Amino acid sequence: MNSRESGLGAGDSTERMKRAPSPEPRAPSRLPRQVKLFGWVSLLNDFASEMIYPLLPAFITGVLGGGAQALGALDGAAEFAAAFVKLGAGRLADRARLRGPMIVLGYFIAVVVRPVIAVTGAAWQVIGLRVVDRLGKGLRTPPRDALIADVTPQELRGRAFGLQRGMDHAGAVLGPILAWWLLASRSANVRAVIAWSIVPGVVVVVLAAWAVRDGAATGGKGRQQAASASDPMPPSAAFYRPLPPTLFAISAFYLLRMPDTLIILRSQELGVPVTLVPLLWAAVHVVRSSSSFLGGAASDRLGPGQTMWVGWLVYAMLAVGMARAGTAAAAWGLFLALGLVSGLTESPERALVARLAGTHQGSGFGAYHGITGFAALVGGVALGGVFQRYGAGPAFLASAAAGLMLVLGWPLVSRNASPQVRG
Repeated sequence: MNSRESGLGAGDSTERMKRAPSPEPRAPSRLPRQVKLFGWVSLLNDFASEMIYPLLPAFITGVLGGGAQALGALDGAAEFAAAFVKLGAGRLADRARLRGPMIVLGYFIAVVVRPVIAVTGAAWQVIGLRVVDRLGKGLRTPPRDALIADVTPQELRGRAFGLQRGMDHAGAVLGPILAWWLLASRSANVRAVIAWSIVPGVVVVVLAAWAVRDGAATGGKGRQQAASASDPMPPSAAFYRPLPPTLFAISAFYLLRMPDTLIILRSQELGVPVTLVPLLWAAVHVVRSSSSFLGGAASDRLGPGQTMWVGWLVYAMLAVGMARAGTAAAAWGLFLALGLVSGLTESPERALVARLAGTHQGSGFGAYHGITGFAALVGGVALGGVFQRYGAGPAFLASAAAGLMLVLGWPLVSRNASPQVRG
């Protein structure tokens, strides 16, 4: 009797074990190693790039004799060149085997070209070299972002792009500080500082080659294909059907946003000395770096659409302040506050594109970078023309008014978009 009861008890226990639901797998909480490696690549690359960038307004207007419109054209033409390449690079980046060579070549072009700016003699030469530098950016950015999206679980993508953007901006802190030190302590001129940018650039190429080799070894597309297997909508439709109104709104922000070179020029007008511009630029990127991590986390929790909307609203208010500012202290405060805008918009934009692109991550990021780059060209030239003809106040007020219109129009755009966009 006892043995039968024991047997029945064992059988019942077995049946209960069979009927018990298996525990759900825990969501991953750590970012993949490739994401961290590309974070370091971005940090060192911006270290090299931002040794030069904050000095360009003084270099073009003071040394080479250019004007505000030349600065607007500098940013606009550079971003358009990158945008043009990104459209084609995005399609090529859908082929996983091409991503590594495209990423390394893109960084190599920038490393070789940037120091040549030191020997230029005219503004158009600086613009031309800056364009070639951005061609390298256009070649490397879609495959890099596609690789990051593919190796990262969807629920962590906001944080992944937040890390990449945060370390990118961290490098933009270190570069200007070194430039300031060279100018102030070593009595180096602007041309010498630009030439020194090749040193961290060489390290970038080596580290980028390591990062893409590590990404290839772990299999680039595994996560994305698995995530898309249950998607009821074909991958291409998941990206292209809901994206046009959303991408239109994001591009409108790039169209109306004041280029950084003109914000630097406005700061100089308000009394910030040229020798302190690298420190101001470094401080701005401290804000951008820290807010990028917060923006990525907010995108994962609140949704990319809501996070971007807050960034646009902050920009519109601060652009009004920049138009009305009258002191160097105001320039410092407002420029630092504008750093929040990048943190609240860049990571959510990329997380949104990654959600909508399906298995076509390369094409998705190519379209995003390409169209926003074209918008930046048109906006940079137009705002630079207003700045030069009518002054900084009207230019910033026009930018702020357009930003406010975007803030008011976004609810209408997002209402007709998919839930992926809204939340």
